[in-house]
Amino acid sequence: MQTLLDVILPVFLVIGFGYVAVWRKLFPEAGIDGVMSFTQHFAIPCLLFQAIAKIDLTTSFDPALLGSFYAGAGLCFAAGLIGARILFHRAWEDCVAIGFCCLFSNSVLLGLPIMERAYGPDALTGNFAIVSIHSPFCYGLGITAMEIVRNRGQSPLVMLRGIARAMFRNALVLAIALGFVVNLSGVAVPSVVDDALSLIARAALPAALFALGGVLFQYRPEGDGRTIAMVCGIALVLHPALVWLFGSLQSLPPEAFRSGVLTAAMAPGVNSYIFANMYGRAKRVAASSVLIATGASVITVWLWLMALGTP
Repeated sequence: MQTLLDVILPVFLVIGFGYVAVWRKLFPEAGIDGVMSFTQHFAIPCLLFQAIAKIDLTTSFDPALLGSFYAGAGLCFAAGLIGARILFHRAWEDCVAIGFCCLFSNSVLLGLPIMERAYGPDALTGNFAIVSIHSPFCYGLGITAMEIVRNRGQSPLVMLRGIARAMFRNALVLAIALGFVVNLSGVAVPSVVDDALSLIARAALPAALFALGGVLFQYRPEGDGRTIAMVCGIALVLHPALVWLFGSLQSLPPEAFRSGVLTAAMAPGVNSYIFANMYGRAKRVAASSVLIATGASVITVWLWLMALGTP
């Protein structure tokens, strides 16, 4: 339990700084949109580009692990989308944003440090394999679904154009694609450019968390409690349970099994709000789900660790 607090509490403190700063009018609400725009269009793309450009793509890419994790993620996306529509009668665009919250687990900010502290740095191979295609898979699925519902009633060609336009205008997707190009081509990024990217990338997560705190002040969970509870249940319980089931059926090795289940057990990441903010849909649900699920994960992740067993 102390390990989880050591990892999660700093995240809460940064979010809390942003909340208090806006609440006490130490930071303008309009400025929060600017900080979020900076992280969404510049800092996080730099972070993703560097991570993918440098990751070893040849190390232990287990198809059974990736299949188990992403089959579970896709089913959780569908469960969140359909649940939001049937149970809460949300607009289709809201349903896609809510489904994305159920899809995008916090694989980096929480998943990597918790896995490392629980099982050691040598146990992270499976986590890195998941992380390397996490954003492309989730954004590809989310953007495709959103463009389909936004362009419903149009011809399939119009829908395809909308999907392609959204994908190629998305800074995160472009950064990921460029990272793969650099990685696979073996082209070396000049050190001066790499250092500049590192300076921007180091600001990505703390700035995004601070901005999220300010967003939470603007979008408090008034009237969305049941929807947020559904997101938390799907993200913290259903996703790891599905990965456990699929991994067991495929007889995953213990190391890969732990990586898949524990990564799936993470709360929705900041990208859940970034996606909702991109389209201006269900922003209050996304922001509150990140905060509440992260708090609840102190208990749920501890329970999953007990189920998995620690060395």
